[in-house]
Amino acid sequence: MLILLPPSEGKTAATSGNPVDPGQLWLPELGAARNRVLTKLVAMCRRSSARSVADSLNVLGLSEGQRGEIARNAALLEAPAAPAVEVYTGVLYEALDAGTLDEAARAWLFESAVVFSGLWGVVRLGDRIPAYRCSVGVTLPAPVGGLTAYWKKGLKGFRPDGPVLDLRSGAYAAMWAAPAGSAALRVLHERVVGGVAKRSVVSHFNKATKGRLVRALAVEGAAPENVDELVTELRDLKFTVEERPAPEGKPRQLDIVVAEL
Repeated sequence: MLILLPPSEGKTAATSGNPVDPGQLWLPELGAARNRVLTKLVAMCRRSSARSVADSLNVLGLSEGQRGEIARNAALLEAPAAPAVEVYTGVLYEALDAGTLDEAARAWLFESAVVFSGLWGVVRLGDRIPAYRCSVGVTLPAPVGGLTAYWKKGLKGFRPDGPVLDLRSGAYAAMWAAPAGSAALRVLHERVVGGVAKRSVVSHFNKATKGRLVRALAVEGAAPENVDELVTELRDLKFTVEERPAPEGKPRQLDIVVAEL
């Protein structure tokens, strides 16, 4: 199976190690596409005039207090790289807590989970990357342009084997459409108000629940051959899973219902 993850906005920079080699990341056929994005991003962030820095902040959706992110991007070609699972440090990755997994579970994770990225396209968690700031909603100078459309074209031939579990947020889901026979998942919080059960979509805890779910599958070494078997695996792991109707030809829609956050 293949699990599709979003990146995290928060990242921890490596302190040592060789720089990234875009051609050595997963799906090496994306190497040229990655290099174009990387080159444009670095060139934009290396401009030093006040006007240019202000423009870079605007393009990347950053505030004046985040100028350090511009300097970080400017040094990406020389920056030390580390496994992506150590670089991404947001809520989902904190809940996943990959550093405490045993060897077998980490091997499963590195084989089964991939991250969609505005800069790299898609990488495995074991791929070595530097810390960066470039969301998929960014539009870089020509010929790259808008990264969503850029990667949608670049990933057109991406055809994973086996069931796909899509845990991406909407912006990253737009990079590549998961096929029919895959499953998209959201997290609902159920609480009783006045004797009536009410459900709501959560954000912060949505990410934490997804991290715990991926961790549970890694520890189990799950190997479902289709979505039905995946649902069974999740229920065996004590997750409450419900399915919503989905349009024909679209991914199946799964809900994880949690009572405690």
